[in-house]
Amino acid sequence: MADHPRFGPAGVPPKFRYINATLEDVLTLLREERLDAFEYEAIFWGGKPQIKKEDAEKFGAQAKKNDILLSLHGSYFINFCGEERIVEASKKRLLACATAAEWMNAYVVVFHPGFYGKKPQREAFRNCLKVLKEIVETMRNMGIRNVKIGPETMGKRSQFGSLKEVLDLCREVEQTQLVVDWSHLHARDGGRLRTLEDFRETVEEIERQLGTEATRDMHCHFTKIEFTDKGERRHHTLEEEKYGPDFTMLARIITEFKLRPVIISESPMLDLDAIRMRDTLLDLL
Repeated sequence: MADHPRFGPAGVPPKFRYINATLEDVLTLLREERLDAFEYEAIFWGGKPQIKKEDAEKFGAQAKKNDILLSLHGSYFINFCGEERIVEASKKRLLACATAAEWMNAYVVVFHPGFYGKKPQREAFRNCLKVLKEIVETMRNMGIRNVKIGPETMGKRSQFGSLKEVLDLCREVEQTQLVVDWSHLHARDGGRLRTLEDFRETVEEIERQLGTEATRDMHCHFTKIEFTDKGERRHHTLEEEKYGPDFTMLARIITEFKLRPVIISESPMLDLDAIRMRDTLLDLL
């Protein structure tokens, strides 16, 4: 876990791709930018990791050398609220992600739990809870004990992943990591985070449900976001004043509550906005 607030991008920044940087190069370049977190993004189509163990271990060693904390974003082809065959395939994908995360020493696998479909929300929650408990048991039988699974708060009202649902899962399932996507919360609830008090109330609710340590160590995604009455539409850069939420408010809450989150930028300007957020917090400190 982070011993201080850490910042980094979700995936390889565009300018790194432009120079054909290798994964190991990416970590060195992030260190040069004084960023200290990275969320590895890979598509896992089937039930096996799509990265070789040797490559993953090499990547993890390079991250440790550069003091960069790794997380892994799981497959987007996961739905624990669907029919049985979809759920079984989703379980295999998440376990494949956990295996890759173990190899590279990533501390959490972030994932999207699924869509309600025609299921009532309560039934969808029961199904997801049951499946996640089975996955954690399987992970332990596989010897995967240093990786947590992180259900993410989701930005569309059709998606499983309200703040309450994610908090309930983290409270009920062992070896889970709270993942708060602040832009998703903002979009899902029609502009939830407009004032400092809105952020404060959210953190206080998390602390009531999960306790101080889980609150301090939350894994976060942040960017500005555009939304409709159905929720999330698209991400925007921090410089676009038309959109919210405002990271300065979250930075103030981080200092007020003495939080030490990992904050991953999902902005179109991945590393540049991670740097902006880091500097905003440093200015307050």
